[in-house]
Amino acid sequence: MIGWQVVQLLAFLMMTGCVLWLFFDVVYRRYRWIRLGRPHLFDWRIKDRIHEVAIHVFGQKRLLQDRRSGFMHVVMFYGFIIIQFGAIDLVLKGLFPGQHLPLPAYHVFLGIQEVTVTLVLFATIYAGYRRYVERLPRLKRGFRSGIVVILLTSLMSTILGAAVFEKIIFSLPLGFATPISSFFALLFRSSISPSFAWFAFYVCWWLHLFVLFAFLLYIPQSKHFHLLTAPINVFLKRLRFPGKLAPVNFEDEEQESFGVAKIEDFNQKQLLDLYACVECGRCTEVCPASGTGKMLSPMDLIVNLRDHLTVKGAAMTSRSPWVPGFTFLGKDKPTQVLPLHEGVVTAQELWACTTCRNCEEVCPVMNEHVDKIVDLRRYLVMDQGEMAPEAARTMQQIERQGNPWGLSKKDRIRWVEHAEVPVPTVKEAPDFEYLFYVGSMGSYDRRSQKISQSLVRILKKANVSFAILGNEEKNSGDTVRRLGNEFLFQELAQVNIETFSEYDVKKIVTIDPHALQVIKNEYPDFGYKVEVLHHTQLIAQLLRQGRLKPVHPVYKRVTYHDSCYLGRYNGEYDAPRFILKQIPGLTLVEIERNRERAMCCGAGGGLMWLEEKEGKRVNIARTEQALAVSPDLIGSACPYCLTMLSDGVKAKEKEAQVDTLDVIEILAQSLE
Repeated sequence: MIGWQVVQLLAFLMMTGCVLWLFFDVVYRRYRWIRLGRPHLFDWRIKDRIHEVAIHVFGQKRLLQDRRSGFMHVVMFYGFIIIQFGAIDLVLKGLFPGQHLPLPAYHVFLGIQEVTVTLVLFATIYAGYRRYVERLPRLKRGFRSGIVVILLTSLMSTILGAAVFEKIIFSLPLGFATPISSFFALLFRSSISPSFAWFAFYVCWWLHLFVLFAFLLYIPQSKHFHLLTAPINVFLKRLRFPGKLAPVNFEDEEQESFGVAKIEDFNQKQLLDLYACVECGRCTEVCPASGTGKMLSPMDLIVNLRDHLTVKGAAMTSRSPWVPGFTFLGKDKPTQVLPLHEGVVTAQELWACTTCRNCEEVCPVMNEHVDKIVDLRRYLVMDQGEMAPEAARTMQQIERQGNPWGLSKKDRIRWVEHAEVPVPTVKEAPDFEYLFYVGSMGSYDRRSQKISQSLVRILKKANVSFAILGNEEKNSGDTVRRLGNEFLFQELAQVNIETFSEYDVKKIVTIDPHALQVIKNEYPDFGYKVEVLHHTQLIAQLLRQGRLKPVHPVYKRVTYHDSCYLGRYNGEYDAPRFILKQIPGLTLVEIERNRERAMCCGAGGGLMWLEEKEGKRVNIARTEQALAVSPDLIGSACPYCLTMLSDGVKAKEKEAQVDTLDVIEILAQSLE
């Protein structure tokens, strides 16, 4: 017996050493491949980062937004932490029969272990049910997708089996502390001999080790690598200015191309994102492009980039990407290095993205998809000159005339001719408090001009000191930046910054959430920082201060559509709703997808100016969601959103029953 124990101990040590060496070798390879990317600037706010890990890793905040799968994942997450102590205990029992961890109240420890193992087993079975029986659309199916269910079920079953046979071997007391193993031990005790029980115990013991070691080798070669990378990814997440794009340094003479031409052009944090992906499908489920039949799937984009990095990294370092003997787990993965553009990622995918960041809002591991897509667009536009004719025309017209329609620069101020109150320019009122940055939509688009006119009327009523730039105003550059023309964006930003500085602008208010994003969060990268408010934020302040008081009832049923760039980019969901709630007679009802989960109108990312050639129009889908709550009015706080929703209402032939207005246009009815 002693000789057998020695042989078993040596076999265990050799196997453990070999598996751990292979595991760390595979992990180290992927670490090296992440290091192929450009250096990432890290903000060392450790306290804030630990807080994020506490909320999103240990608190599982985003996973719990889907209560059923969230609870399942919580059971697995904490179950595995607890079970690790039981695994050590089981190894000791196999190597040194009759021994166990020297813990006080050991019977309590066994009870906790058995309850935990049972819960994890049920959670694993439920995971298989959701994937293969309930067949959630966002979850992949197939052998590779379900292998973890097989491995986890095997692990939990062998733990329970070993506990049953241990009780029979040593005639351990049965009790409620360990109900599952006690039940089966009582059932089989009279019909199983001690020698068979020993044999069965070691079958369970070795099976547990084999499955555990297989799982350990499988983890870094699969989506389950997120067990290691997700906590790191959450720790390194962007803490401020979500969706902010990194500027291109055009003065860097060593730069071979602009944007991302090859996988190593991404920075290291972006490459870490790829290995943190859980393949849960939440991003694709909420993506407006994917949901309306477009080519883009944010999850598939990340997975394809990850597999490309793995294969290319292996080729660059002359190392196999897979552990020998485990290639069957990755047999459907690519084995040759394809070109990044059109080989791994297609232009069709890239131009389907509305940059709404809905995918990022639901990602449980804090992956960022939009900056990768824009970086890839930058290469197509600035390096290859590949883009839709409408995109090229829009950029050209913004460059020449400062607006997407190519209308005369001199017509930018003409909207004031129809304003009911005088609208001063910065030269006429040099002591203004707020610069009203009107934007191209508010200046040229006839429907959006009414929003501008409503705002100046309300500001006058509240005695707010403001002025406009008039024909000196230039396009904010958001459209061209999201389309990928970073060079033109930086030119526009520099001109705007010089103009703002010339007139000593201290505060800016704008009706355009896209302009809000670039001026407030992205212009500081070019040396200019100023207080910028969205018009709903300023109006909400005025209402709270009592400088505005809605008096006339508006007996309407209103639903509010959240703008992506006001909401997910700038975290403002309450100001527009606060304004609506101050209006007497008005009833506010919410669209099913609202606030953080609100669906995009389809205009973001420069797609306002591009034709949708695939699937259903995004604005139609969003309009249908709004119409589902039977409103009299659909409110918005963005001129782009208002245009898209208005078109959607017309397409659904509902314009006679449902009106579309900006929030402050509704407020103006109550003030007047």
